Amino acid sequence: MSKEKKIQIAIADDYKIYREGLKKCIANDKSLEVVFEADNGEDLINGFEKNLPDVVIMDLKMPIMDGMEATQIIRKKFPTVKVLVVTMYEDDKFIIHLMEIGANGYLLKNTEPDEIRKSIYAVYENGYYFNDLVNKALLKKLVIKNNFKPSFNQNVEFSEREQEVLKMICEEKTAAEIAKEIFLSPRSVEGIRQRLIEKVGVRNTAGLVMFAIKNGIVT
Repeated sequence: MSKEKKIQIAIADDYKIYREGLKKCIANDKSLEVVFEADNGEDLINGFEKNLPDVVIMDLKMPIMDGMEATQIIRKKFPTVKVLVVTMYEDDKFIIHLMEIGANGYLLKNTEPDEIRKSIYAVYENGYYFNDLVNKALLKKLVIKNNFKPSFNQNVEFSEREQEVLKMICEEKTAAEIAKEIFLSPRSVEGIRQRLIEKVGVRNTAGLVMFAIKNGIVT
């Protein structure tokens, strides 16, 4: 992270006291900056006209427009914005649904400040943050497949280079790190990542990692 560039963050939560707590947590890191806040999904998305953030910290249950609807709109209209869900809902089906519609990470509201900051960097730099909560939900989904409607394209064939890049994405390597390792430009790596997303039929890098885990490409 260069000294000049700060990760721009928007917070969407209908409890002002929680927004204030998040802002204090983020203010401790000079590379992070809260550019605006909203108390519902509609105000959040309207705020994008003036300030397009890098990362949104998103509550789920909000008036007017909830976090699920807002996440779907963001993924469709603002694909570069990363969505980090922070909620009190610990239900596996919530977690899987949010990850499949395009969230980049999922945290509970009792998460330690250090982990919140770590997750912001992870979704910004790698496109996803999978903690134990998400990993356990994914594992349970694999075990009880019939309870979830699968949404991935199962008959996908990858070239050797695509498999190589996918595995490195799952190792939390950035495009620059992957490029250095396989002697390509970061732009070429980004092109391969986008091709993988289209082939698999997911919405973002987090979806790619879910696909790789689900299909035994990584363990």
